[in-house]
Amino acid sequence: MQEKGKIRLGISIGDLNGIGCEVVLRTFEDVRMLDFCTPIIFASNKTISNQKSALGIEINYNGIQEPAKALDGKVNVINVWREALVPEFGTPTPESGSFAIQSLKAAVTALKNDEIDLLITAPINKNNIQAEDFKFPGHTDYLAQELEGESLMFMVSDGLRIGLLTDHVAVKDVAAAITPKLIRSKITTMEKSLKMDFGIRKPKIALLGINPHSGDNGVIGKEDDEILKPVIKEMIEKGHLVFGPYSADSFFGSDNYKQFDAILAAYHDQGLIPFKTLSFGKGVNFTAGLNKVRTSPDHGTAYEIAGKGIADHSSFKEAVFAGLNIFKNRLEYKELTSDILKKQKLKR
Repeated sequence: MQEKGKIRLGISIGDLNGIGCEVVLRTFEDVRMLDFCTPIIFASNKTISNQKSALGIEINYNGIQEPAKALDGKVNVINVWREALVPEFGTPTPESGSFAIQSLKAAVTALKNDEIDLLITAPINKNNIQAEDFKFPGHTDYLAQELEGESLMFMVSDGLRIGLLTDHVAVKDVAAAITPKLIRSKITTMEKSLKMDFGIRKPKIALLGINPHSGDNGVIGKEDDEILKPVIKEMIEKGHLVFGPYSADSFFGSDNYKQFDAILAAYHDQGLIPFKTLSFGKGVNFTAGLNKVRTSPDHGTAYEIAGKGIADHSSFKEAVFAGLNIFKNRLEYKELTSDILKKQKLKR
């Protein structure tokens, strides 16, 4: 982190034919946002100028060549490329996918080099990003490779936090992918994140069952009894507040989720359907467990409304505030644990 000045917020621009650029620019069209951070958009001056004109957005920006040149109180745009891509709103193209990945790679490099403090990613398309040097189903998998730590896809909002045991895995492969080692790893990562990133001293975590009704004692499936329950019992015996498995169909409708600090879902839709139903527009996708902070809005490219100037930027704005809060919480946690270690050494 920079010793002086505001937190430097890196932004990868996403698919330029979707709503990514619009929600980014709409967020910082409100100049009050510049009181909280210094945004650095990884794209190009020409790209931002074209998007501004097409969308009718009034925003001034500062063109720079490297993060160190970013100015506080300004929206800064790094020239990652020189080409002037004219947006084809609503249409995923190889070009828009290529620019999305160029932006992401440049932003992640800056993040790894501590040239920016955290990263907010605008939505990409999982199909047109595929290339010889990029074969990932999404941001999370790429970041897990590039950054240190054990990643956890963690959907968060004010009153709800849902993590995933398996994220971008086909439903037919879910049960085989869930192992005792994976469960322990995800629980540990979630617990650490709740302490370090959200300031919860003794997190209480619920696990959702893999099968309907958590297997009904083996009638519908044995995975819950043979894989989930033994690990939960083991974690409880070690002092962790981990409970379940709970039947996913009634867990949210009964408001049972409100009794826990976070929920660990077995697979993607089991966790994201209730999350987006309860928090859409206010939810944030946070990649927990890594040595750097990355958040994103809880929506995709929304090609159907791209270029119409009607995209809701609320979730991207929430992603900015969530990222800033998590970054600050980590600094405080680091200082606190450092002080505790110093006191322990003095007592010896």
